[in-house]
Amino acid sequence: MSFVLPVSVKGIIIHNGHVLLLKNERNEWELPGGRLEKNESPETCVKREIKEELNLKCSVENIIDSWVYEVLPNKFVFIVTYFCVCDNLSHIQISEEHIEYKWIKINHLENELIPEGYRHSITAAAKLVYEKKG
Repeated sequence: MSFVLPVSVKGIIIHNGHVLLLKNERNEWELPGGRLEKNESPETCVKREIKEELNLKCSVENIIDSWVYEVLPNKFVFIVTYFCVCDNLSHIQISEEHIEYKWIKINHLENELIPEGYRHSITAAAKLVYEKKG
């Protein structure tokens, strides 16, 4: 019997030293994104999910990280994170999938209830962003 994990693709959106996070039904902060549809590329998936969840158009810049996350006891998902750049950040409209959104200072992530894999990905994406700005 083979072991197959669902794949969830997440987008990291950074603006002015903050990262955009969404609160889910488990009361955890998470990155926008979701599961791949049949024959969909990860990049197309993350763009579609950000449009659905935040009503934002974005471009996918870089793959950042991947890891296996235990969402619930014995329920695992393979997570892939991408750095994304979005337009019209002042026009965010969240879907019914999430309770709220907020911009969290990247250097305050340790104070938030978020999975460690997200924390690691956000930190890696921030380094990439601020190295480019030099």
